[in-house]
Amino acid sequence: MLMIRTIVRPEKVYEVMQGLLDAGYPSITKIPVVGRGKQRGLTVDDVIYDEIPKEMLFLVVADSDKDFVVRAILDNAKSGADGKFGDGKIFISAVEEVYTISSGEKESEPSLTSAEEA
Repeated sequence: MLMIRTIVRPEKVYEVMQGLLDAGYPSITKIPVVGRGKQRGLTVDDVIYDEIPKEMLFLVVADSDKDFVVRAILDNAKSGADGKFGDGKIFISAVEEVYTISSGEKESEPSLTSAEEA
């Protein structure tokens, strides 16, 4: 299993979430975050904004679904045809174990069929 974390522009988060839902991945955790990327924030006149608001989305998928999910995020998070600085990042890491709190059961694969189960 893999955890996919993506940081996207706030104005793109619902497009990304809808794209993932349409692709069959309803279970997502969303957290508002702030930060800056390579561009080191945003300068407007004499003011430097080095904490830019973004949204972080988390989801766990089967290893075999990684490329499909990454493509769904990329297709929905990009600003315009060519993209822009600050569109975000995708981070992928291994998940060693997953437990469902209500049942105490260890899962062997992430449940992708129902948002209700999370």
